[in-house]
Amino acid sequence: MMRSMFSGVSGLRNHQLRMDVIGNNIANVNTVGYKKSRVLFQDILSQSIRGASAPQGGKGGTNPMQVGLGITVNSIDTLHTQGSSETTGKVTDMMIDGDGFFIVGDGRNNYYTRAGNFDFDAVGNMVNANGLLVQGWMADNTGNIDITLAIGGISIPKGQSLQPRATTNATYINNLDANTPTAAPNNTFPTSLEVYDSLGNFWVIPVTFTHTGANTWDVTASDPPGATASMSATTLTFNADGTFGSMTAGGGVITLTLTNGATSPQTINVDFSAITQFASPSTARYNTQDGYASGTLQGYAIDTAGVITGRYSNGLTRQLAQVSIANFNNPGGLMKTGENLFVQSNNSGSAQIGTAGSGGRGDISPGKLEMSNVDLSQEFTDMIITQRGFQANSRIITVSDEMLQELVNLKR
Repeated sequence: MMRSMFSGVSGLRNHQLRMDVIGNNIANVNTVGYKKSRVLFQDILSQSIRGASAPQGGKGGTNPMQVGLGITVNSIDTLHTQGSSETTGKVTDMMIDGDGFFIVGDGRNNYYTRAGNFDFDAVGNMVNANGLLVQGWMADNTGNIDITLAIGGISIPKGQSLQPRATTNATYINNLDANTPTAAPNNTFPTSLEVYDSLGNFWVIPVTFTHTGANTWDVTASDPPGATASMSATTLTFNADGTFGSMTAGGGVITLTLTNGATSPQTINVDFSAITQFASPSTARYNTQDGYASGTLQGYAIDTAGVITGRYSNGLTRQLAQVSIANFNNPGGLMKTGENLFVQSNNSGSAQIGTAGSGGRGDISPGKLEMSNVDLSQEFTDMIITQRGFQANSRIITVSDEMLQELVNLKR
């Protein structure tokens, strides 16, 4: 009877623990990125009254006789199933659609979270609600992101400036009319090339194509107002079928001489290889050039790979940073530290850090948050089962006490 009372006590104690876990799940039903827990029981080592015997001498064997001593907790598991999405429309809100965790840190330690409610602080650091820095990779001055480097805090100050870049390369496209006369004055086709100097000033250089032979055109550059432009001797030769053939060796280079304090002379390499010579109107024009004026950051967007792209006042867009994602061989082995955060444990495995959508990591859904994965109907059902289990174990103690009372009453 004493064994049964202690079994009942163990049942009460562990069902209360299960109720604590259920209560915490229900309390966090609206917590962003929360992962619910569950409690599993196991029986305690049983007391053997008689061991098992093997068959012998024409007599059959006997089974062991054991009395259980109650229950204990087998495990308290964290279930990392996907939560539903909540659309917020806020640019810096992010949700991982699949496996993985956002990484946040305080400069000394990294933490892992599924809660993507991020924002920027007073100096432009991307942080979570508790001020921990969101980790990732920053782009270099040309907008390239090297994910082989160590991760660090993402910082994007609003209104940051983009330094101007002088044009060094340009390309031309479209057609030169094969029926253009080769005699002046109707043998020319004027165009223009738009470029920037090292200070970000805009220049329009007149460029003229002159038809000099059946399949040849000379290209010259003229001075824009306030500067001097000269082009190395450039002759374009086309094939008989009208496709581009060749250009004079060393040709296609414009030297722009400035007197406004910008870097001078400025050399611009022009590629004419995309021009054709067909019997159709001349439409040759410049297509691209790699210079731009200065600009300030006006906004940004985040894609499914976690790349943050800035939009500048000069019309350019450029990659600024990329949010990193960590994955674990055993995410159930992570330890909760509160504030929607997890830390690595001895059984979680090491963090496998990479980009969203790679290495088994989920994609990032910007403008959304992951809701708690708590299922209230399941929790209320588990609550009823736990309550009945607690009630049944309390009856064990009550009945055992009544039996002891009957034993005491034998002396009367």
